[in-house]
Amino acid sequence: MWTHRAWQGRLLAHPLPAHERLRHYASWCTAVEGNTTFYATPARQTVASWAEQTDPDFRFVLKLPRVVTHERRLTDADEALGVFLDAITPLGPRTDALWIQLPGSFAPADVGVLARFLRRLPATHRYAVEVRHPAFFTDARATRLLEGVLTDADAEWVPFDTTAFFAGRPTSDAERDAWTKKPRLPRRSVALTDRPVVRYLGRDDAAATVEGWQHWVDVVVDWLREGRSPTVFVHTPDNADAPVLARRFHDEVRARVPELAALPEPMPAEPATLF
Repeated sequence: MWTHRAWQGRLLAHPLPAHERLRHYASWCTAVEGNTTFYATPARQTVASWAEQTDPDFRFVLKLPRVVTHERRLTDADEALGVFLDAITPLGPRTDALWIQLPGSFAPADVGVLARFLRRLPATHRYAVEVRHPAFFTDARATRLLEGVLTDADAEWVPFDTTAFFAGRPTSDAERDAWTKKPRLPRRSVALTDRPVVRYLGRDDAAATVEGWQHWVDVVVDWLREGRSPTVFVHTPDNADAPVLARRFHDEVRARVPELAALPEPMPAEPATLF
């Protein structure tokens, strides 16, 4: 994500060698979604470079490879999972959670498969599960079933809140593209662990994005006061200003929880001049 083209030369310095790009992103935000790991397991050397570019308290939430979650559907995937776990070893404590995003077809009837999969996972990592089948959100029995399995495994339920995005018709190409791809599900804001993870999708219009996240400001403030340590990812359909918006969200929360640490000062996108 830190190589997003819209940020280059505007928010992040450009051009930058590959081994410097994450370092510049980490001056804007202190966590990142590892979405690319869904498509391919990175080389261990690449992951070591990620560790070198970030402080030990930087948070990676890395998505398990799709061969594990979507192709094998959590069964007979030990080899692929083992390769992935070995590859991310250099991150050490920076791996805040391993993100198990399940396909929309993964239904309440499949929760037993998830339970068995979670029991086999090493206790050296934390796990966060994202489900997209509507029944988990609308059927109270399915909700309780999944919550029970996740609680037993000390795993979190990751909400992907798209309610603000779907509140109005799309107005840009990026929004029209997201309209056909993003899940339209009820908002969920219940934490199961002390390290909740939230994914929020706003609009390309910043004002609408900010208006839509006010619910999460309230929730995150409450979580912090309860002693939890949440990680919140702010998205828009084009993600052009996502780092700026993420910092604004953090500022709104910090205004109500002053003891929350400030974010770092972003590295300049342009080289300093003498005049």
